[in-house]
Amino acid sequence: MAPKKLRPLTGTLTALVTPFRKQQVAHDDLRALIEFQVKAGIDGLVPVGSTGESTTLSHEEHQEVVRCTIEAVRGRVPVVAGAGSNSTREALGLVRAAHEAGADALLVVAPYYNRPTQEGLFRHFAQVAEATDRPIVLYSIPSRCGVEIGVGVVERLRARYPHVRYIKEAGGTVDRVDQLKTALGADLTVLCGDDALTVPFMAVGAEGVISVASNLCPREVVRLTHLALAGDFRGAARLHRRLYPLFKALFIETNPAPVKAALAAAGRIRSPEVRLPLCELAGANLAALRRAVAAALP
Repeated sequence: MAPKKLRPLTGTLTALVTPFRKQQVAHDDLRALIEFQVKAGIDGLVPVGSTGESTTLSHEEHQEVVRCTIEAVRGRVPVVAGAGSNSTREALGLVRAAHEAGADALLVVAPYYNRPTQEGLFRHFAQVAEATDRPIVLYSIPSRCGVEIGVGVVERLRARYPHVRYIKEAGGTVDRVDQLKTALGADLTVLCGDDALTVPFMAVGAEGVISVASNLCPREVVRLTHLALAGDFRGAARLHRRLYPLFKALFIETNPAPVKAALAAAGRIRSPEVRLPLCELAGANLAALRRAVAAALP
């Protein structure tokens, strides 16, 4: 398949949930959620990442969610398909399948559980990069993977593979953005991986966010990132203050259980189901989430 012309991956990209009903993928809910996102002006969609519960989808389900997303989007916004695994061989299979399905770019998480060395990380991502010519978004999230993609690894990959030009940074520190930008400057696009840190990250050079909150409130998160991209950090900070309690409440328990609860309550999906070992919110945490949603999105 020929290389695709891609709009820059900046602004707000939604880390899509995978809706379930009776523990099966609810494709109708997924299509409806995608339409809501596109009409709200989202800058891109990221199916089957952590928020999409990729670790508990079968390979067939994973690939079908990617295909469904691409079909529903109809080229209106970029689709960045999650394609990572802790097995390099498995990641290559997911990358090739997403490429063939027509994904605009691939999100590839650091291998989890294995805890590879930095050299192992480089070789893993090098093999992935050689399997596709689509842009690759590296995904560094040490809290889930037990390992950080080092700046040196990003530099080596960027020097060898022109299409490795994005990173989703979810390490939780603004300092990492400074490190990456000091090393690579405009040659690397940094996307925040934590809604609550979007404005601080963008203040030091990140160009957007892969957002959980935008499943629920895409218009507001798009406005926040676009204000920051335009240099209006005073306006972005005001909106951040309003949304901040919601950003925190959406992680009151492990993602994506809270955002699915909020989406179900808002009627955007029909069930808050997640797959074990995650479980649905209840009790005090569910009540706190509902209060945060009501305050942020009156």
